[in-house]
Amino acid sequence: MRTYEQDAKTLELPWPFTGREDELELVRGAMAAGRRGIVVTGPAGRGKTRLITEAIRGTDHVRVTGTPEARHLPLAAFAHLPAVTGSLPGAVRALSGVRLLVVDDAHLLDEDSAALVHQLAAGGRTRLIVAACDEASAPGAVSRLWTGELLPRLALAPLPEEDTAALLGAAGFEALTVRRLHRLCRGDLRLLRSLVAALVAGEDLVAVPGTGERAWRGPLPVTPAVRDRLAPVLERAAPGEREILERLAFAEPARPPLYDLDLDVLEGLEAAGLIAVDDAGGVALADPLHGPALRAVTGRLRARRLSRAGADRGAALAAEQRLLEGRLDQLDVRPVATPVGDWAVAEGEPVPAGYAAVRARFARLGGAVRDAVAWAREGLRWAPGDAGCAAELALAQAESDESGQGSAEGDVYARYGAVRAGEPARALPAGSVLAQHAEALARRDGDALDRAATALAERGFLLFAAEAHAQAVRVHRDPRAGRRSRTRALALARRCQGARTPALAGLVLGELTARQRQIVALAAAGLSNKEIAERLTLSVRTVGNHLYSAYTRLGMGDRGALPCLLDRSA
Repeated sequence: MRTYEQDAKTLELPWPFTGREDELELVRGAMAAGRRGIVVTGPAGRGKTRLITEAIRGTDHVRVTGTPEARHLPLAAFAHLPAVTGSLPGAVRALSGVRLLVVDDAHLLDEDSAALVHQLAAGGRTRLIVAACDEASAPGAVSRLWTGELLPRLALAPLPEEDTAALLGAAGFEALTVRRLHRLCRGDLRLLRSLVAALVAGEDLVAVPGTGERAWRGPLPVTPAVRDRLAPVLERAAPGEREILERLAFAEPARPPLYDLDLDVLEGLEAAGLIAVDDAGGVALADPLHGPALRAVTGRLRARRLSRAGADRGAALAAEQRLLEGRLDQLDVRPVATPVGDWAVAEGEPVPAGYAAVRARFARLGGAVRDAVAWAREGLRWAPGDAGCAAELALAQAESDESGQGSAEGDVYARYGAVRAGEPARALPAGSVLAQHAEALARRDGDALDRAATALAERGFLLFAAEAHAQAVRVHRDPRAGRRSRTRALALARRCQGARTPALAGLVLGELTARQRQIVALAAAGLSNKEIAERLTLSVRTVGNHLYSAYTRLGMGDRGALPCLLDRSA
């Protein structure tokens, strides 16, 4: 077991602001004239401070922060401001000239500081941007900022998986590693940063041959942030609770049945939110981090006693493969639970090539093209030269570079490839979503194409749905309908891991803001960041931030592909 002692808050890793465009605009809008400000809430590690820091960049402001050590000292959060001394009314007068006050960790303010913030909000002359953890007990004066409707509240949702993928993909992590990190962290960016730092600093990452990517297979690094998340488990003191939690951890990916465990103990663990019971009566740890974390901190001898033989894992993988194959035959690629395959990859265990090829195909048809590439490569890792995995790798890569689409000869999805290319196809299953798309395309009916896109998305075919909406854009006579189709196409395409197919060509630049399009056009023309900044009267840093956001949205790593992209989108 390796323990990492570096505090995640002090890491000096490149960690660019990614995603959150809508939330960023909300916070910036709250600072406009006539607005009172906003409160941003969410669990610890959700990214509240990072969002606010990005929103206020370049603006004049005063910043205060609540701390647990000073919660009982009057006006402690404002002690660093020389003008704030004495009574509460005097502090209000002293801050009356502040146009923007940023309050971080407001749930940790002392009562007097909380009252001061509340009075400033009620006065309306000072705009406030407040961050508070909604998992902690906040002073009444703080919680009344939003419950009393003094300020609007933005409850910050977890960073979406596609934005997490953009963040980690830029750091060179392959898709299955990205998905694993996203699943373990569940939106806790502090934990994510802690794990990434430990992986980069340690020897846990392996190079993916033929790419510039790195993959993580094997045990979880035990960082301080991991221990914080594991604390509710380690602190369980009731008899038998720790034993059951460890048994569940070492039983993964299987779910032991209820009748194998002490029901009285299980009830207490369920009430604490530490376990979940499925409809079939299987029991599992509620937090996906707890299993690998418990396995990582358990001593070797105890781990050997708790470990289960994996002889039945092959049968479980085969069952998952049959499930996926059946869904493919039913033209249904909505996500399904595949705990055994996911666990095998995470632990670095061999994955049968047939299983990997089916996982790759399922992911590709669902629009997760990077996942498809990664699954195909995982199969080839254990079975070099496997024809099924090699074919899926080529098809998934084709979805990412607009070189074409297709599948095995005679396959229904291969016949459907003509529809994706803009030509009506025959011999598709009557009444199916694929046939619905083909018929709408043959009639050049924009509304019918939009309906077909909706039906495709409901079946999990996100990339196909994006393409159908894109085709609708080109046949709609009503410009408003065309704009709606275009917006829907882009929203779906953004969930498809950078897929770039012929049907989507020409739509991607519209996903950028006007400023981003302007900067991208200049970058594609060969101007440096400094030259762009001088021409547009911006800072070089601002230009760099806009370009990074544009690359993230367009699914590319640098400006090298921009000229080609502009040519296709003209």
